[in-house]
Amino acid sequence: MNNIVISGNIMRAEGFLVSDMGGEKVMMSIQSGKYYNLGQTGGAIWEHLAEPTTADEIVNKLCEEYEIDKDACLRQVSAFLQQLAEQGLIVNTGA
Repeated sequence: MNNIVISGNIMRAEGFLVSDMGGEKVMMSIQSGKYYNLGQTGGAIWEHLAEPTTADEIVNKLCEEYEIDKDACLRQVSAFLQQLAEQGLIVNTGA
């Protein structure tokens, strides 16, 4: 796991067009032309990344919105954030 991303404040990277399609978030990188389907839950996480936040804050919000075990949610959110980081879709904004 990338501890820099997971432990710091993170938010969306710039340069993506995002749209809702059938309840799922899809987006395109303006720079690379790549398309990404974030799905419904990924879309919810993406919405929480509009402003600088932490993985823990996202997990807490998702646990309030959905009936999910906090440990399971943390594992899933951390894995998803790692994927976003590897694709350059999120950036670390500092402490």
